[in-house]
Amino acid sequence: MVILHNNRELDQWLAAAPGPIHFVPTMGGLHRGHQQLIRAACGAGVRVLVSVFVNPTQFGPGEDFTTYPRHPDGDAQQADAAGADAIWFPAVDHVYGDANLDCSHASSRLRIKASLIRTLCGPWRPGHFEGVLMVMERLLERVQPALVVMGEKDWQQLTVLRRCLPAFYEKRCRLLPVPVVREEDGLPYGSRNSRLSPAQRRQAALLPQALRDAEAAVHGGERSATVLEQLVRTRLNSAGLAVDYAQLVNPLTLQPCPRLDGVALLGVAVHVGPARLLDHRFLLSRQPIIAIDGPAGTGKSTVTRLLAARLGLLHLDTGAMYRAVAWRMLESREPIRSGEALQKLLETMELRLTWGDRGQQVICINGVDVSDAIRLPRVTATVPRVAALPEVRQVLTRQQRVFGQQGGLVSEGRDMGTAVFPHAELKVYLTATVAERARRRAADMTQRGQALPPLATLEAQIAERDHLDRTRTEAPLRPAEDGVVVATDGVGIEQVVDELEELFYQHVSHGFWSMHHRSGRCLHGPVT
Repeated sequence: MVILHNNRELDQWLAAAPGPIHFVPTMGGLHRGHQQLIRAACGAGVRVLVSVFVNPTQFGPGEDFTTYPRHPDGDAQQADAAGADAIWFPAVDHVYGDANLDCSHASSRLRIKASLIRTLCGPWRPGHFEGVLMVMERLLERVQPALVVMGEKDWQQLTVLRRCLPAFYEKRCRLLPVPVVREEDGLPYGSRNSRLSPAQRRQAALLPQALRDAEAAVHGGERSATVLEQLVRTRLNSAGLAVDYAQLVNPLTLQPCPRLDGVALLGVAVHVGPARLLDHRFLLSRQPIIAIDGPAGTGKSTVTRLLAARLGLLHLDTGAMYRAVAWRMLESREPIRSGEALQKLLETMELRLTWGDRGQQVICINGVDVSDAIRLPRVTATVPRVAALPEVRQVLTRQQRVFGQQGGLVSEGRDMGTAVFPHAELKVYLTATVAERARRRAADMTQRGQALPPLATLEAQIAERDHLDRTRTEAPLRPAEDGVVVATDGVGIEQVVDELEELFYQHVSHGFWSMHHRSGRCLHGPVT
């Protein structure tokens, strides 16, 4: 491993060989948690650079900048053992030059979102996150990495960087978060842990225990943020720990959650002797829900199926439910309109969803498997008129909400994020041009062996479907206000799924989800 001491040596090392750089920025005091970051950064054909820089701009008055652990020889040994190719020890002037280190300047230039620092550590460490943004911007400008690897322990810092650092939200490089690495007693590995006496170390171990107690309370039915926060404070105060905060927040927005409804993060900061320690726990009142909406032909079904498989969630194809009703109406030869006949048909129809061995959705009407029949062209042509009927939407929306009570779904349709699951953790609106969607429809029909009309006819049919979906009185097609719009023109399916998976892990940490997700439930029930 190469040891670099200044910018000239760094620049020479960067220029010595082509290929992507994977970067692990640290403040030193390297431990097993840092080694996990370095190992995650390693890969074929890449070089891994570790930086060790105790950044003065993120320490406030009275904080431990001068006493922060500094062990350069030990850091080099730890990085080398984990597989780093180089470790860089810049001085302050190597990073900042003669620049003014006033963090208010960084805040103005980088436009940090004030809402992200009103909770958790923000009020307790004024200027801290501005200093983090300032140093990260300069490090990335110098290194120009393809990938930056950071730990999930400071979730607020990760969220601020994702949403406020141009290199990340403009996708000039990718941020890879790595799950928290914990010691045997559950305390996250941290550089400041080395400053604790044996007695203080035993006290600190009560921090993760208090969070586990809060999780147990949630399993027992507790949902009040006030009760959960007070439970943690009481446990820690009784152990002699000085608590800065115990706060339940939305993991993406970092705004307070009065009640646990879905997924939330319970963050805690305490003082133990000379050290200030952080920890958090994700809490669930139900499994997460991902709602994927968009017009016909944007790849919703394929994307949803693949994303659900990756995350261990169930794929709920609500479009198939509308197709099933359309198929039933065609079979009954009832007119496609509201009225008594439609109401009777809905009351006597049992719609059942199950999942096959490969995770595929199987849909049955009154005991008959119609999974293939609902894909016939005559059903496709009828669906827009059926989906626009208020009685049909009301009945199916009610059934879909029943399916979603326990969560654990990736649900696709045209009103998932706006009407059916407005509290979904992630709401996505896939879109593409009419021409692109017509080409996809033609390819799908060819694969199914169906007669192919002229491309112009398909485009006209898709445009008409869009108009009907967007102008219907009941739950018209539109993006959710707090959703994410993803254009799929010219983008491969796997790339879209990658992007949605990354968005999911901004709501629920990868480390938490890999430990807690559940799959394999079978949802079924009468449509009424």
